[in-house]
Amino acid sequence: MNTVERVEVLLPGKVEPEGLELHRGPVPEPGAGQLLLAMEATGVSFAEQQMRRGRYYDQPDFPFVPGYDLVGTVRAAGPGVAPDLLGRRVAVMMKTGGWASHVVVDAADAVEVPPGVTAAEAETAVVNGITAWQMLHRKAGVRAGGTVLVHGANGGVGSILVQLALAAGIRVIGTASTRHHDALRALGVEPVDYRSGNVAVRVRALAPAGVDAVFDHVGGDGIVDSWRLLAPGGTLVSYGSAATRDDEGSGSWPVLRLLGRVWWWNALPNGRSAYFFNVWAGRAYAKDRFRTRLRSDLTQVFAALQRGEITAKVAAEIPLARAAEAMRLAESGTVAGKVVLVP
Repeated sequence: MNTVERVEVLLPGKVEPEGLELHRGPVPEPGAGQLLLAMEATGVSFAEQQMRRGRYYDQPDFPFVPGYDLVGTVRAAGPGVAPDLLGRRVAVMMKTGGWASHVVVDAADAVEVPPGVTAAEAETAVVNGITAWQMLHRKAGVRAGGTVLVHGANGGVGSILVQLALAAGIRVIGTASTRHHDALRALGVEPVDYRSGNVAVRVRALAPAGVDAVFDHVGGDGIVDSWRLLAPGGTLVSYGSAATRDDEGSGSWPVLRLLGRVWWWNALPNGRSAYFFNVWAGRAYAKDRFRTRLRSDLTQVFAALQRGEITAKVAAEIPLARAAEAMRLAESGTVAGKVVLVP
C-alpha cells in the first residue's frame, strides 16, 4: 500500500494562492475505526478562501492541509471496520485535510455515494448540500406555498438551496448578477440583481407582505435589510460574512457581530426569529447525534441529486497539483457552481 505516494497541498500561512505548497510523502495507514480513502474529488469553497487569509472562524493554526470535504474510494479499513466498505465510494465532511490524494477518516463520518452519481457531482453536494438542506428544513421550516429570499442564488450553497426549495413547492426570489438571471428563471426562480443598489425595494415589490425566510451568506450591514424583509413569523438564517472577505483584522469579529445581532433580534417581541447557522453545531458535545443527523440529511441530498431534483454545478475540474489555479478561479466570481480538485 505504501509504495504509492501521497500528495497533499499545504497552506503554510497567509499567502496568495501561488503560495500554496505541494508536498509528497508516504500513504498513511488507517487506525481502529478508520478508513483510508483515495481522493476522487475535493472542493474549493468560501471556507478555503477565508482560511488562506487567516479569517475563517475557528480555523487551525498554520500550516495545515485545507479541504472542507471530499469524495473518495475506500482503499483500506482499520480494525473494527466492516470490510465490505472496501472499494466503495463515500463522501466525508471534515473542515480541513481534504486537499490530498489519500486521506484517513473516521468510518463513522463516511456516507456512501449512491450509484449513478459521479465523484465530482457528489462533491458539489456535500458541505453545500448539507448546509442548504439543514437551513431550509431544520432551521427555517418553510412549508409549500411559502416564499423565501436566497442571496447568492447562483452560488454553491444558494444554487442547491433554491432547487431544494422549489422541489418542496416554495416560491423563490434569488439575488444574483444579471448574467445568471436567465438560468435562474429557467429553474423557476424570480431573480433580482444584487448590484442594482435597491435590492430591498425590489424584493418588497415582489413580496409586499414580506418573505417567510431569508438565507443570507453576505453578512455585514446589509443583513439588516434581510431582517426587515421578513413577514411576521418569518425566519432569517445567516450563514456567512462574504461582505468581509477582503477585510483585515480578526476573522472572529464579523461572526461575533452577527451573533450579537441575532441575539438582539430574537429578544424582540415581533414573532420573527434569526439564526446564525453553523454546520458543525452540536458535534463537540453530541457527536453521535451529529453524525446521525448528518448521515440522514446527506443521504436525502444525494437522493435528490439522484432523482434530478437538484443538479450538480461543477464549474471546473482541476488537478490537485494546480490548486493555486483552482483557488484563483473560485475567487474570481466569474464561474457558476463549484470548482473541484481531482487527482
